[in-house]
Amino acid sequence: MPSDSDTLRVLVVDDSAYNRQTIAAMLESIHDVVVVGRAMNGKEALQLAFDLEPDVITLDLEMPEMDGFSFLRLLMSRRPTPVLVVSGYSQRENVFRALELGALDFIAKPSRDISPDLKTIADELVAKIRMVRRLSAVRLSDRARSLAEIERANTVPIRIAPKSEETPPVLNGPPPGRVIGIASSTGGPPALQQLLCALDPSLPVAVLVAQHMPARFTKAFAERLDRIVGARVVEAIDGMPLCAGVVYIAPGQANIEVQYRSRGLPHPVIRVVAAERRRGTPVLTPSGDHLFTSLAREFGQNACVVVLTGMGSDGRDGARVAHGAGATVMAEDPATAVMPGMPHSVVETGLVDEVHPIESMAAALTAFARRPRSRR
Repeated sequence: MPSDSDTLRVLVVDDSAYNRQTIAAMLESIHDVVVVGRAMNGKEALQLAFDLEPDVITLDLEMPEMDGFSFLRLLMSRRPTPVLVVSGYSQRENVFRALELGALDFIAKPSRDISPDLKTIADELVAKIRMVRRLSAVRLSDRARSLAEIERANTVPIRIAPKSEETPPVLNGPPPGRVIGIASSTGGPPALQQLLCALDPSLPVAVLVAQHMPARFTKAFAERLDRIVGARVVEAIDGMPLCAGVVYIAPGQANIEVQYRSRGLPHPVIRVVAAERRRGTPVLTPSGDHLFTSLAREFGQNACVVVLTGMGSDGRDGARVAHGAGATVMAEDPATAVMPGMPHSVVETGLVDEVHPIESMAAALTAFARRPRSRR
């Protein structure tokens, strides 16, 4: 957790001296941030983390002597500390593994090679460093332990079949009687993995996920989940049929919605739509508000919308629309969420039907899925 001082103390870990210097300079441009140490590998970083007790750590994953994964395992077991992974796009699979081990979030380097382009991440780095003051670092380690237990106990056969970049996945199955929409942001990938691993894949529901994530990472995230959880998981493509037993991950920098068969279609379908750009207003994509509004319009009482961990208030306005349409509204318990902002924003509206920690959310969604279906 951040120290009581107004100053946020940061440890920078990267095997490149240029990257360490560049990241440290970006951080020290923030008036209430001080870089207390720099390390070139995980072994050195672990010692500095214990000696200096920083409030937050920026971490490269590929390092000599001790890599970022070993560092995270040891750090989270001995001194849970918020960690921001700074990684290249080519390391997408590594990023998700780091999040499972307890990292808070990640920032994508513009390239894997050492380059002056690294300075382009400055704004994102500043924003994510500032959010550290609002999170529960202990919860990060709890989530990592839960995922490790799931991995040890998981008996679901892992699907290894490669997916072509050009050929979209073929989805077969009946249309869902009910739908579940999920909005999440910071801390969301491991929370979603934990939730989806616990959810019965035979339930007659489709699950649609709006997870704030860069565009080039959502496909890799969907493919990783598809190998781990029982249900089929895909990155949503425009025109895909909406099938029971399938989880659809919204592509980065776009929104998803549902077009119901009552409009003359033989099957409900997914629509991928461009995000609306508003001058002076930052655009969050994929948008939970957009997804929830669509599900409320098309499924009404047969929809459930869920707001998980994240900073900000995405999902709140969409939850209002969903509640007005008779949908069930759930939220992760802000007291146990890694980042309480999003779930708190919807809970404080007074429109939430159920609040659960992530560990019991699957049971609540199962109960929703098994209720008698409402007639449209």
